Amino acid sequence: MTSLTVAMPAYNEALNLGPMVEMIKTKVGPLVDDLEIVIVDDGSKDNTAQVVADLAAADSRVRLIRHAVNMGYGAAVRDSIWAATKELILTTDSDLQFDLGEIERFLPRMAEADMVAGYRFSRSDPWYRRLFGNGWSWLVNLLFGYTVRDVDCAFKLFTRRIIDTFTVESGGAMFSAEFLVRTKRAGFKIVEEPVSHYPRVAGTQTGAKLHVILRAFRELFKLRWRMWRNQ
Repeated sequence: MTSLTVAMPAYNEALNLGPMVEMIKTKVGPLVDDLEIVIVDDGSKDNTAQVVADLAAADSRVRLIRHAVNMGYGAAVRDSIWAATKELILTTDSDLQFDLGEIERFLPRMAEADMVAGYRFSRSDPWYRRLFGNGWSWLVNLLFGYTVRDVDCAFKLFTRRIIDTFTVESGGAMFSAEFLVRTKRAGFKIVEEPVSHYPRVAGTQTGAKLHVILRAFRELFKLRWRMWRNQ
């Protein structure tokens, strides 16, 4: 029996969440025996929370978690993952930039690994986001040893044994990097799989803002320092 939680952060994603949940139900639902959808509203300024509440009222598989104030992307991802109750967890974004039907290729690979990490083979983002993303992955792999080629790709399938083993402190854009580094250092096996990536059709991206980038670098070097001290 395959039980799966799809865990997602959401910040001002009211226009995307209806189609996103429908995609999960139609493309992921038939592939598993037991499905859960956890959505964390990270202090949205639009009616994201109400949209999720309505979706949850219509389908008991949908769960809403609310942050009273915006805590950052990483905190929303973290809280969605650690709220999961199923044996497998898929973390992804709620902006419709991934085709969740591609999890069909990921599920069989869980027989050989503890995590299947997606990488965007053709990233549909502005050039500066692609440049920053490639540079960030290179820096994380330089400082901590190779983890994956696309650190921040929001399409990762993994066993809940991982989240039962450690916690992640980073609450900003550094979350994915720390999660991967700790997964690898705890001895879990990671394999990689390509995924498609599509342009955002609604809502606004926030990851390229200066304060987000600066917070990520602060958290990156704090983690590197803590790990050096603990070696």
